[in-house]
Amino acid sequence: MGVEGVGARVARKEDKRFLTGKGRYTDDMVVPGMKYGYFVRSPHAHAKIKSIDISAAKAMPGVIDALDGKQLLADGIGNLICGWMIHSKDGSAMKMGAWRPLAVETVRYVGDAVAIVIADSLDEARDAAEAVVVDYEELPAVIEAVDALKPGAPQIHPEAANNLIFDWEIGDAAAADQAIAQAEHVIEVDIVNNRLSPNAMEPRATLGIYDAGDDHYTCYTTSQNPHLARLVMSAFYNVAPENKLRVIAPDVGGGFGSKIYIYPEEIVCLWASKKTGVPVKWTADRTEAFLTDAHGRDHVSKVKMAFDADNRITALKVDTIANLGAYMSLFSSCVPTYLYATLLSGQYDIPAIHANVRTVYTNTAPVDAYRGAGRPEATYLLERTMETAARELGISPAELRRKNFIRSFPHQTPVILNYDAGDYEASLNAAMQAADWNGFAARKEEASQRDMKRGIGMSCYIEACGLAPSQAVGSLGAGVGLWESAEVRVNAVGTVEVLTGSHSHGQGHETTFAQLVAGRLGVPIDSISIVHGDTDKVQMGMGTYGSRSGAVGMSAVAKALDKVEAKAKKIAAHLMEADESDIVIENGELKVAGTDKTLPWFQVALAAYTAHNLPAGMEPGLKETAFYDPSNFTFPAGCYICEVEVDPETGTTKIVQFVAADDFGNIINPMIVEGQVHGGLAQGIGQALLEGVHYDESGQLLTASYMDYAMPRADDLPSFDLSHQNTPCPSNPLGVKGCGEAGAIGSPPALMNAITDAIGNNMLTMPATPQKVWMAARATH
Repeated sequence: MGVEGVGARVARKEDKRFLTGKGRYTDDMVVPGMKYGYFVRSPHAHAKIKSIDISAAKAMPGVIDALDGKQLLADGIGNLICGWMIHSKDGSAMKMGAWRPLAVETVRYVGDAVAIVIADSLDEARDAAEAVVVDYEELPAVIEAVDALKPGAPQIHPEAANNLIFDWEIGDAAAADQAIAQAEHVIEVDIVNNRLSPNAMEPRATLGIYDAGDDHYTCYTTSQNPHLARLVMSAFYNVAPENKLRVIAPDVGGGFGSKIYIYPEEIVCLWASKKTGVPVKWTADRTEAFLTDAHGRDHVSKVKMAFDADNRITALKVDTIANLGAYMSLFSSCVPTYLYATLLSGQYDIPAIHANVRTVYTNTAPVDAYRGAGRPEATYLLERTMETAARELGISPAELRRKNFIRSFPHQTPVILNYDAGDYEASLNAAMQAADWNGFAARKEEASQRDMKRGIGMSCYIEACGLAPSQAVGSLGAGVGLWESAEVRVNAVGTVEVLTGSHSHGQGHETTFAQLVAGRLGVPIDSISIVHGDTDKVQMGMGTYGSRSGAVGMSAVAKALDKVEAKAKKIAAHLMEADESDIVIENGELKVAGTDKTLPWFQVALAAYTAHNLPAGMEPGLKETAFYDPSNFTFPAGCYICEVEVDPETGTTKIVQFVAADDFGNIINPMIVEGQVHGGLAQGIGQALLEGVHYDESGQLLTASYMDYAMPRADDLPSFDLSHQNTPCPSNPLGVKGCGEAGAIGSPPALMNAITDAIGNNMLTMPATPQKVWMAARATH
């Protein structure tokens, strides 16, 4: 579609402002009269609030006011909610405990907010916060998901007996049990998926502004979906009427899922602005981010996988306990259910699957979607089990996967999803060739001569992206639709504005969305502007998460472009006295096919707005709107192969090769896709080797800084070998599937399979720190 259209390696337009320090983030916003908020947070994981005395804080220098939860409750501000209803297998609704934006009676994790101090400066607000006196009655705490269900465990919410939120199942238990009973081989594995902190480069921030003259609220915030923020804060939290609330998410420095939700701080800052009569800004410091950003993962599972005599999978049975932390976050309930268990078929033709998922409260930070959201947990469980099975069955892990691949499409899995297209063997073959799979034995022998242990591991992942259609997710409990909207505005001089409900927080939408328009209309990419992130500018949208921006957001743009093109062709046909069916758009011109008659794009646009000579009955202007609701999820898939060397003397793991062969369908911009995969691989490798949130028994967070929470650095990562084997998606007009989460989904099991292959011990959990690897390697002797 041309040098700037779909498929071109166009440099990101937005990078100029980011690389030159010209980005505009929430913390950069300064408005007249703005003051600074600082939150008083619980030092206890579980405690009763006997009293709060804010009087001393209010008398401190520079303090505008200090506010607590009782005042917020008296003003009618509602509880935070979970927006996806899940029912237990007995039909009962999930047990949603009350989450106050400022705790009133009970705090349930270290960092739970109890008051806010507003002052002229951040330092004055922080100093005054230390003068707030809270009398706590400390209560016993429970941290681990398994412990939360034990008899006598501390009860966190009165609504949830035994800390159980729901006990949910999917699949056919009887069929899975029967197949396991009749199986030739049954592989049993215990799988732990470690808790992670999202660690976006930009901490969460919000600026709440109440304009008394217009009785209007404005909220600047670090959000992946500002329209949903406005909807929830107005309809459910009673912060402001929707028509009087504007939510703006300017440049956002990373989200990875952690900025999908509504947090207490947005609610409190808006309310505090009205209460005090001044704009109130809060920006998290890094410790606050570790304490209060929604964490990810944290599953404990038991797995049984059955095989027949020909090593074909006959059944999979999974029992998972998922830790949702102290409160249910906005989408937390769907992550360990419909975003996890529905992917347990993976790339394999498994006749019978049954999964039981119990979710529990603990005295830890809330857990919700983190890059991949359920899909990484499913892939890790399945691919570690497949590798274990290959070892126990004495078969090549590649051949075991090949034998069990799904080969015909569409394919209905036993767990709801219907895969529409794919070629899993193509990705497997490409990865094995790039990794020189057959030459590994020689490399392993060479490493042993140096007293090093070398291992190779594979992972074949699949994910469901796009999260649609709305009718389907609604039937499964979703509280919102998952369509997307777009408006394409052609200005009178031919420049183009695209208004999208999708939101970019690093994905490069300002480039890829513009590439689609440039390819369709033949106009320069620099003449195209992408507008997003402002509820007063863009009609209702659903935001960005779940790798949906291309498949859903850009498909809405494509539908709007269809309408723009149709109208432009009508105008051009009228002006050139030609048949509309003969008009083509090429290189910024509208032409009559087979003739030398042409009109430049800008001239047709100008004609639309001057309206001097339009077809009879046509309205002036050239702008169109579209909503797009997909007919199905999209299903990116691929094969990752990791090769490592482990030093048995130190337990240090070095990744010597990492190959990623992905199927993302049609690709808009290969360079941006590669960057997305690189980022996902880095996060997945971080989970496998380094990262893990840890609390002590009393609920104190032990990993509240980068001194204690290890993030991957450049020298922890190899040069990645990437390739694409693309089968276009049949369920959207662009044939795209989504790429943003793939690396984080497929890389952890590939790396862990490689390490356990190297040391000869399968009993290793993430993160595979040098100490853990050293101990596991010694245990094999």
